[in-house]
Amino acid sequence: MKPTKIRNRQLYQAPYHVLSKQLGSHLSKDLRQKYGTRSIRVTIGDTVRVLRGEFKGVDGKVKEVNTLKNAVTIEGIKKEKLKGGQFDVYIHSSNLLVTELNTSDKWRTQKLEGTKSKVSKKKEAKPKEEIKLKEETKPKEVEEKQKAPQKAEPKPKQESKSKPATKTPKVPKVPKAKTAPKKSKKESKEKKGEK
Repeated sequence: MKPTKIRNRQLYQAPYHVLSKQLGSHLSKDLRQKYGTRSIRVTIGDTVRVLRGEFKGVDGKVKEVNTLKNAVTIEGIKKEKLKGGQFDVYIHSSNLLVTELNTSDKWRTQKLEGTKSKVSKKKEAKPKEEIKLKEETKPKEVEEKQKAPQKAEPKPKQESKSKPATKTPKVPKVPKAKTAPKKSKKESKEKKGEK
């Protein structure tokens, strides 16, 4: 595949799930030691520090995440318009350091901590003792029916495979009788005229 196609599929024509994965930022040293991972996808509510650019060193909470721009807006970081008013500045997620995580999402924390979710847990096999107790508590009628000897049903006879297979002699094919060629319409009319 050509490099231009690869680049286009990663940047300009990328589906949303790929763009979302590209919104990763580094974790601070204490979070890195706690969770054992180097980076994480930024979400709304995370506290971040800007590492590069005009607003270097500014801390704040993530207010908005834009997957198309691969950037986020942070509370407190704004620029003024020429005609008055302010607008939010988008900062690329690679220029941020996550200092505090938003732990309101249970799935996210479980994934970070490495614990399995309740949904993915398999059903545990019941111990054999419980099964034996259930068998002992069956009604007596059922047990008597099970203990009563059942009449042996005659088994159908099965052909043994040891018999040699008999070959049927091949009959030569008989050629089909040739049919008379079809007569043209003129010939058939002439014969009718003769009769």
